[in-house]
Amino acid sequence: MRYWIPLIIVVFAVRAAVADTTVFVNVNVISMITDTVASQRTVIVTDGRIATIGNVDVVPVPEEATVVDGTDRFLVPGLAEMHAHVPDAASADLDRYFALFVANGVTTLRGMLGRPSHLQLRDDLLSGKVFGPRLITSGPSLNGRSVSGAAHGERQVREQHAAGYDFLKIHPGLDAQEFAAIANTANELGMPFAGHVPSSVGVRNALAAGIATIDHLDGYMAALLPSNHDRSGGYGGFFDVLLANQVNTDEIEALAAATASAGTWNVPTQVLIEQLINEIPVSELRNRPEMQYMPVATVRRWVDAKESQLAERGFSSAVAAQAIEVRRALILALHQAGGGILLGSDAPQIFNVPGFSLHDELQLLVASGLTPFEALQAGTINVARFLGLDTGAVEVGRQADLVLLDANPLEDIGNSRRIHGVMLRGTWYSSGDIERRLRPYRRAGNP
Repeated sequence: MRYWIPLIIVVFAVRAAVADTTVFVNVNVISMITDTVASQRTVIVTDGRIATIGNVDVVPVPEEATVVDGTDRFLVPGLAEMHAHVPDAASADLDRYFALFVANGVTTLRGMLGRPSHLQLRDDLLSGKVFGPRLITSGPSLNGRSVSGAAHGERQVREQHAAGYDFLKIHPGLDAQEFAAIANTANELGMPFAGHVPSSVGVRNALAAGIATIDHLDGYMAALLPSNHDRSGGYGGFFDVLLANQVNTDEIEALAAATASAGTWNVPTQVLIEQLINEIPVSELRNRPEMQYMPVATVRRWVDAKESQLAERGFSSAVAAQAIEVRRALILALHQAGGGILLGSDAPQIFNVPGFSLHDELQLLVASGLTPFEALQAGTINVARFLGLDTGAVEVGRQADLVLLDANPLEDIGNSRRIHGVMLRGTWYSSGDIERRLRPYRRAGNP
């Protein structure tokens, strides 16, 4: 499988008012390397790394350490949102989004729509100058409007590589020659490229080119169409969901095996698609508790987007429901084939409030057939393996991005929401700390 080594320097910083050592006492540890629970453990974090894990009756608590009571609680690695849209570093929304992500246990973001300001922001997050998750950032999108010819595409790849972006973001609209030039240059430079599958390329060609991740299961529905299907036109809808009644589901396993063989991972963002096309009333989505943290104008845009989708000419709720089942079958087949699933929800997009939507995605991975442990791995140890980070597990020597839960998520994935506190690069944030950061963004009333 492919591993990413982000072009970043890790710098640890701890708030001056907090000791260099934090101890979780009498806690249940879920390492995410195995699906067992190690009970009654003391976990010592020193200088941003997990220094000790041992029996509570054996491991002494260092003097002057910050002590966190872990009794009847569960310590897990922080989650990664592998398809996030991060605003410009100067945006007034930046702190809102970062506070929401951290409040929901998200300690790593992969920004899928990069900006030049994200390069400095990435470093400022790691140093602690800016509060928020660590950031892995793409460069500006490569798409049908930003790329004008194969030579131009190659030049942009070299420029983004020289600038220090972690990977390239592929968007729709590229022709086959432009995509090939981008892919060949990226492979030459050892720079991952990820995102969408242009319709001119198709999934199998994207796999052969070495695409690192396919996001949204983009292109898979079209790849499942029978070979004699007329591909000259017609309305496929949002990520081809309205082709679901025409696909050959017998080909799902073969396509999943081809994905695994290519070493390509998938970020399904199933919650984005399901919330847009399912039959959950708009009023229910609009009135979810987490909407209180989003501006009224944003929620209204989301409402308009769903209402427009459902009213669009050619939309069929029956075919949309079938598309949801086909996509869930794809997720399970990819996982079973060893294709690699990574957790991502595409936040903040339609009804996807940062952080909250990642827990919705966990539930949909379980609904697709993954166990709670396997779903959590998609947002923890799998991400660490894919990105080449030493996070993603509760293990001695790893960087201390951790979440303390009030209930066991292996018994019920919904317990991933029951967050007692978050450790971000070795710094502990209690529920009170988190509440103080969220309070300025909470509003009364419904949009």
